[in-house]
Amino acid sequence: MPAGARVLDLCTGTGALALAAAAHGAGSVTAVDISRRALAAVWVNSRLRRLPVRPLRGGLAEAARGGPFDVVLANPPYVPSPVPAAGAARAWDAGPDGRIVLDQVCAQASSLVAPGGYLMMVHSAVSGPGKSLERLRAAGMTPAVVATRSIPFGPVMRARAAFLEAAGLIAAEQRHEELVVIRADRS
Repeated sequence: MPAGARVLDLCTGTGALALAAAAHGAGSVTAVDISRRALAAVWVNSRLRRLPVRPLRGGLAEAARGGPFDVVLANPPYVPSPVPAAGAARAWDAGPDGRIVLDQVCAQASSLVAPGGYLMMVHSAVSGPGKSLERLRAAGMTPAVVATRSIPFGPVMRARAAFLEAAGLIAAEQRHEELVVIRADRS
């Protein structure tokens, strides 16, 4: 990350990425989430560590008002779900194919990222990284998968396995997923 970079952490959760960016020399860090509890955690964590992170409640529209940013970090909800998300499940549920928020991030990437900047986004291969690459290209970005890691299903994916199998999103008896990190640069 460039020293002094303006950083946006979308779907920040507890703010781990925002805090890391602030600790590694970002000039400013905005941590965005729809959850009040998540933002309270960001606020507490940033104060305890004396790191300058600005919590902001909202989604992409609110985030875009402060942009564009040199670096955008995103760990959006990406777990396919049979019913609309409510309550705490909004942190991970993302519609039947897991792409409700991913598609929005891809479509708005070029307006969130400053020229010469980049987006780093993580999601499960179950949610179609090929689609993310296509949509980021369509938005004028230059994307590439820069890291992958296979992990056992966590509690949410284990509970959702029958739905994922029935939807054809995973193989029968599959209980591992590949996490994918995509970097998308803006010229």
